[in-house]
Amino acid sequence: MSGPNGDPVVNVEHEEDDVPAEEYDTLNVMLDQINSCLDNLEEKNDALNAKFQELLESNRQARMEFRQQQIDATIESKNQMA
Repeated sequence: MSGPNGDPVVNVEHEEDDVPAEEYDTLNVMLDQINSCLDNLEEKNDALNAKFQELLESNRQARMEFRQQQIDATIESKNQMA
């Protein structure tokens, strides 16, 4: 039977004493490692996003300068013809 998100419904009917404490400790260590990896990935993602934003802004600025140069060149060309 599926749950509300389509995930299977799992009934866990174990007593806490059935699982050794060592297994909980191992799982906690593994979860800590996964959490650390995810934090590292999040930091790298944030750094890449910041660099991407800087690149976009630099590109916008370069396009604006290029357009202005084209406008100036067009105006200068028309002035020389007149």
